[in-house]
Amino acid sequence: MKKKQDAGKRFAELTGIMARLRGDDGCPWDKEQTHTSLKRFLLEETYELLEAIEKNQTEDMAEELGDLLLQILFHCQIASEQGHFNAEQVLLRLKDKLIRRHPHVFSDHHLPDSKAVLQHWVRAKAKEKGTDGETHPLGDLPKAMPALAAAQRAGERASHFGLDWPGPDQVWVKIEEELGELKSVASSHHKGRIAEEMGDVFFSLVNLCRFLDIEAEESLTQCVNRFAQRFSYIQKQLQERGKSFAGTSLEELDGIWEEAKKRLSQKNLGSPHSSKPAIKKRPTKS
Repeated sequence: MKKKQDAGKRFAELTGIMARLRGDDGCPWDKEQTHTSLKRFLLEETYELLEAIEKNQTEDMAEELGDLLLQILFHCQIASEQGHFNAEQVLLRLKDKLIRRHPHVFSDHHLPDSKAVLQHWVRAKAKEKGTDGETHPLGDLPKAMPALAAAQRAGERASHFGLDWPGPDQVWVKIEEELGELKSVASSHHKGRIAEEMGDVFFSLVNLCRFLDIEAEESLTQCVNRFAQRFSYIQKQLQERGKSFAGTSLEELDGIWEEAKKRLSQKNLGSPHSSKPAIKKRPTKS
């Protein structure tokens, strides 16, 4: 109990510090900030936390969680000054939401497994939005959310309503079907149709990620990082050989690329994170 009391006390101290920073004798920079001006910092701190989690750096995670909490306190203080809400109201709303969306824990409502829990969560969220799951059954995904992540969340939420393939085999068939449609319009020079079919291919691939327990967004991020590492390796090799990209044949570049794949793969095998499995998707209640 003492730890809980200490946490509450520390939180209250933080809200007081934030109020002082925004006060008359506070920090000039802090006083100038608005909800809008802080948006980029909120994103930055979120990505830094995600990076710490990916690297399994617990000390960095603790620091980045604090930085993210700072952004939350910042927004609460600004809203409080404007008479909209304060940190206490945010906490109370979160408390009520957690209890309301977990009837299997806080009441006698029975939900047999995690799938049923997620189905209840999605339906409860839609109902809270005043839609009863009809107008916004997917829960109003944030418009600023990265497209791959949004596609995966949309697929997950639709599956909670029963709209899904029986298994990955059917998704493979769908991917081949969408690729065929993309090929058929690729030479048409009709950019709108091509973009539409390309989107269908991406969405089908993201759905395959769901069935393979892979986070599409993180998987592509890792791919981009590998590409950057290999490109950097090629550039370094060319510099050492006194060559340029323009003066090197495609065959030689391809050979260096394969060398980069092998060398960097061996290097990564010695890293503390090389033995971890492919990125698993985690069921989300968002």
